[in-house]
Amino acid sequence: MRNVAQKWSSAMAVRPSHPLGAPAEALSVPGTMRAVVFDDAGDADTLRIAEVPTPAPVMSELLVRVVAAGVNPIDAKTRAGGGVASAIPSLPAVPGFDFSGVVVRAPYDTHPLQPGTAVYGMAAFPRTSGSYAEYVVVPALSVAKMPAGLSHVEAAGVPLAALTAWGLIIETAHAHEGQRILIHAGSGGVGHFAVQFASYFGAHVTATASGRNAAWLRELGASVVIDHTTTRFEEVLGDVDVVIDLVGNVVDGTGTRSLRVLRRGGLIVNVPTGSWPTFHEDAAAADVRGSTYRVVPDGGALATIARLLTSGSVQVYVDRVFDLAEAATAHREVEGGHTRGKIVLRVSDD
Repeated sequence: MRNVAQKWSSAMAVRPSHPLGAPAEALSVPGTMRAVVFDDAGDADTLRIAEVPTPAPVMSELLVRVVAAGVNPIDAKTRAGGGVASAIPSLPAVPGFDFSGVVVRAPYDTHPLQPGTAVYGMAAFPRTSGSYAEYVVVPALSVAKMPAGLSHVEAAGVPLAALTAWGLIIETAHAHEGQRILIHAGSGGVGHFAVQFASYFGAHVTATASGRNAAWLRELGASVVIDHTTTRFEEVLGDVDVVIDLVGNVVDGTGTRSLRVLRRGGLIVNVPTGSWPTFHEDAAAADVRGSTYRVVPDGGALATIARLLTSGSVQVYVDRVFDLAEAATAHREVEGGHTRGKIVLRVSDD
C-alpha cells in the first residue's frame, strides 16, 4: 500500500504547471490572422489577402501555426466553383488542405502533439477554414509529426498527394511483387508518390508522362515510362493488372483508352472528380473492376509515410515555392497542368 501511495505522490509531482487546456503558448495567439480568401467562384485572380479571425479549436482539434501550405488541383477546382465548393458554408472562404507547421494549442495537457511540436497534415476544409492562412484548426487524427530531415516547405507538399497515392496503391490496389500497374500522370503530385509506393512494394510500374520527366520517373522506381506526347499507351501496352487513372476522360479519352490495356478482371481506379460520368458502366462493359477514390485524412498513414520519407525510401519533389500573397500565381501554375511534383506556399518563418 505504501508503494502505491509513493507512486501516486510521484505522479502528482510531475503534473504540468499550466492550467488544464490552457498552455502558455495559447495566450500569445492573435485575434486575427493573414489569410488568402476568395469571395465568389472565379478565376485565380479572385484570390486575395485579407485579415480574418483566427480560428479557435474545440474538443480534439489542434491549433497549428502554419509555416507552409501545399497547393493541390482540388484547391483550384474549388475556387473555380467545382471541387468541394458546394460544401462551403459561407463566403469569403479560406481555401487549402495541406499544411506544415507548429502546434500552438493541444486538446489536453498530455496529448502526444504538444505545443511546439512540428507537424504536418490536412485541414478539414471546407468544414473549417483552410490552410492558406497563418493559423489552422485541424482534427488531431488528421495530423502527424513532421518527417525528420524535411523542411516545412517539403513537408507541406506531402499530405493530400501522398495520402491519395497511399490509398490508391496500398489500400485499393494492394500493390505486391510482380503486379503490373499503369499510373497515368506519373510526374504530378499524386503520381510521383504513387510510382514510388508501387515500386517500394514490388510492383512493376509503367507511368505515362511527358518525355522530359522520363529519366526522373525511372529514378523514382518506374520500370517503363511512356511519353504521352508521342506514343499512345494502348498501342504498346497490354495485360495490365491495375490502372491508376489520374487523368480521366478530360484529356484525349485517357480513361476509356485505359480499359483496353487491362486484363480481364483487372482493376481501374478513377480519381478526378466528374472526369468520367459513365465510368462504372464502361468498366463493367469491359469486364474489369472499377472504383473511384477520395482521400482520407489519416494521421496514422501520415506517420508511416513520414518514416518512409525520413529513411529516404520515398521523396517529395517541390517544383516551385510562392509566398502566400502569390497564391493566384500558384493556382495558375497548377491549372497549367505541367507541374512536376508539388507547388507550395510559404506562409511564415520556420
